[in-house]
Amino acid sequence: MRIRDILRRKGDLVATVPPATTVRDLLSVLAEHNIGAAVVSADGAAINGIVSERDVVRHLHARGAGLLGVPVTEIMTAHVRTCSPDDRVEDVRQSMTEHRFRHLPVVVDGRLAGIVSIGDVVKSSIDALESEREHLVGYIQQSP
Repeated sequence: MRIRDILRRKGDLVATVPPATTVRDLLSVLAEHNIGAAVVSADGAAINGIVSERDVVRHLHARGAGLLGVPVTEIMTAHVRTCSPDDRVEDVRQSMTEHRFRHLPVVVDGRLAGIVSIGDVVKSSIDALESEREHLVGYIQQSP
């Protein structure tokens, strides 16, 4: 299975926020879309960074409520790992687990083309295993 298969099922919409967005406004975007991270992008296509709920919590602990008024650029991850639609889900799952990140933008020709979460990756793996199980059960039931 490839990342494109996940995007085909879930869609390619990505929540983005401009670099000047405050942490308070970021939280509104995350809550509105029921998501855990947003891509920071000046134009909606190029990736300037990524910022997650986890980033907010870690910085809020260190800086207090004043953090809510600062731009997301102060807490975002600027060096963003990405993948392509042609990447294997298994490889992406391994990378996400090994490097401990939960959201991975999908890029085509240098432009944002979607995003996958660890939940998307795990769900696709479970779906693949369930399909394999169903095929094996069918095969066994057809055997004399």
